[in-house]
Amino acid sequence: MASSNDPHRHYQQIAKAIAFLNDKQSQQPELKDVAAHIGLSDSHLQRVFTEWAGLSPKQFLQFLTKQKAKTLLADNTVANAAYDSGLSTSSRLHDLMVSYESVTPGEYKSGGHGIAIHYGIHPTPFGLGLIATTKRGLCKLSFFDSLDAESEVINELHQEWPKATIQHSVDATQDIANKIFSRKPEPLAILCKGTPFQLLVWEALLKIPEGELRSYQQVARQIGKPSATRAVASAIAKNSIAYLIPCHRVIRSTGEINQYRWGAERKQALIARECSRL
Repeated sequence: MASSNDPHRHYQQIAKAIAFLNDKQSQQPELKDVAAHIGLSDSHLQRVFTEWAGLSPKQFLQFLTKQKAKTLLADNTVANAAYDSGLSTSSRLHDLMVSYESVTPGEYKSGGHGIAIHYGIHPTPFGLGLIATTKRGLCKLSFFDSLDAESEVINELHQEWPKATIQHSVDATQDIANKIFSRKPEPLAILCKGTPFQLLVWEALLKIPEGELRSYQQVARQIGKPSATRAVASAIAKNSIAYLIPCHRVIRSTGEINQYRWGAERKQALIARECSRL
């Protein structure tokens, strides 16, 4: 059973609050309304929410609005220095100091043959997480909400790396889980498996700073393919390394925060939490 300090349990409460705030946004619900919906006292919700997000539910509500999202998009044009800095795959790509490597064409074609993968399930600030790693770096981070979905994400890992040797080993992934969600960022290596176009898009995502947003059109222009917005959206949807490759920082130009592989509420939570820390 989850303890009262379990980050996954806290996220479940936060996600339920976010869904309520989002649904009742136009009514500007008060703390007591949210607390009653979740089944917590006002003071308990305020404490848990503030500890998790760094701001109150009322303050968090403003980050769920289209207007706020559109403002963030407007403030961050493609000419932003973060995009034009010429960062290479071996550079400090963003605040989590992620170093990026892709599988070779032969490894991609063979479905990961010869690659050994260890995976584990861990509680995270954003729900349960499947973390899979190789000798060359982390190759998958997938969020989910209940143990019932565990087999689904494990099957997904096997489908993405059909010829790799895959073993369950929480010990092999615990240190990585600690580093990913540490308050003090530590260097991390990731190993990506995708088409050349997908890799191009994912590398562009790594250059979006924490607390900033881009539209699909902006990313398409950044990679030199302004007419490929749909293809960019498809590549982003196929990203298998959540959080570290920050596909949650890409939204529609209208300001709508949706279309996220791991759920719209989680995407809202990721964006708002990052913005609140700036």
